[in-house]
Amino acid sequence: MSAPPNPSPNNALDRLWLTEAVRLREEHAGPLDDAEANRQARAQGGELAQLIEHRALWLARRDGLIEALRHWRQGARLAGFALVLIALLTGTGLALAALGDGVRPVNVFWALGSLLGLNLLTLLGWLLGFLFVGDAGGALGRLWLWLSEKLARDARAVQLAPALLAVLEQRRLGRWLLGLGVHGLWLVAMSSALLTLLALLATRRYGFVWETTILGESTFISLTQSLGVLPSLLGFSVPDIDQIRASGDLATGVESARQSWAGWLVGVVLVYGLLPRLLLALFCYLRWQRGRAQLRLDLQLPAYRLLRERLQPPSERLGISDAAPERLHAPSAGAQLDGSEGAVLVGIELDQSHPWPPKVPKAVADAGVLDDREQRRRLLEQLTRFPPQRLAIACDPRRSPDRGTLALIGELSRCATATRVWLLQPPAGEPLDSYRLQDWKQALDSLGLLHSTSAPLTWLETGHD
Repeated sequence: MSAPPNPSPNNALDRLWLTEAVRLREEHAGPLDDAEANRQARAQGGELAQLIEHRALWLARRDGLIEALRHWRQGARLAGFALVLIALLTGTGLALAALGDGVRPVNVFWALGSLLGLNLLTLLGWLLGFLFVGDAGGALGRLWLWLSEKLARDARAVQLAPALLAVLEQRRLGRWLLGLGVHGLWLVAMSSALLTLLALLATRRYGFVWETTILGESTFISLTQSLGVLPSLLGFSVPDIDQIRASGDLATGVESARQSWAGWLVGVVLVYGLLPRLLLALFCYLRWQRGRAQLRLDLQLPAYRLLRERLQPPSERLGISDAAPERLHAPSAGAQLDGSEGAVLVGIELDQSHPWPPKVPKAVADAGVLDDREQRRRLLEQLTRFPPQRLAIACDPRRSPDRGTLALIGELSRCATATRVWLLQPPAGEPLDSYRLQDWKQALDSLGLLHSTSAPLTWLETGHD
């Protein structure tokens, strides 16, 4: 019955994420039981956005969403590790397929197509999606979200992925986060391909040729030199015209051109394969960090507009405009509390056979007997604002421990540092139903509350028995 002890997330994005997850959950399953959450939020105070966030985090703790978020993050990390491993193997496979076993000469442009073709095609797809569709995450981004949810293995996490996308859509941050993931994975793949390429070139003897049936020699010369312009600025070698011509003749030895072709191939892969992904990953990261710092709750959503009435009543938002009445109704429950109390005693639905109040020490405040909903609300509001160090709750074990009473005991206990339940003895001459008393004890044990049939007045006064 009590809220889980999970601490609230310190990360601003996580708090917004959980708030959005609670909103989506209420949209699909209907309003949650949020009376205590609203009261706790109002007690903490702040602007409407802060009140909504406090309420959502309290509900998230109660319903296990914070734990589900932790499981989702674990699943996201596992999914990320799996995709990184796939990227590493993909890069290695591209390099092995491009160079082969070294028995036959390597067709340089066929090898170049093997190393860069898939990378450039997916990069073109990302650019087209970014410019015209607005979906920059691509299949890899959606795959990561799907794997994250599956690996989380928590049914409560079903709203987390949609909630994350909804939060990020506010400033179109989804494209930057998923884009960072896509370019990061391709950066890993191209780094793996480049390292494998260097390892193969360092340990095997490769010959390089170019072959064609319909294209002329001048086409390969101009293409090779054009592609080599940028790598040459970084110090990579570029075959000269004679070496390019010699490499087109399979019958001619091309020993002098081996190192030039190898340097050219490594430079082209680095400049046109790895560096674009690195620059785009950095760009997405910077845009992600900048937009993340500007994320706010969208208070114009209908669900949040409805919460305004519950979290900021008109009297709080507009002030008191009516003249004060001559006399105010003052119910007995909570009437003797005048601020933050060290110890409080309260009774729940006690009949006339239990005279109230009992004789209590001066240091203990009597909160009266709670008999109706208004008295409960007033006392809970006051205890939420001024939580006592010790709270004793007197109950009549002749009544059945129904869910409403246990829920109230749970709410009261969460308003105090320490709570004990006093199971009153029946009036003289009336036997005590041992089975019903056992039901009370089992119910209170499930709430994690200490209980006793003796008066806890010494504990209330001093803090120890």
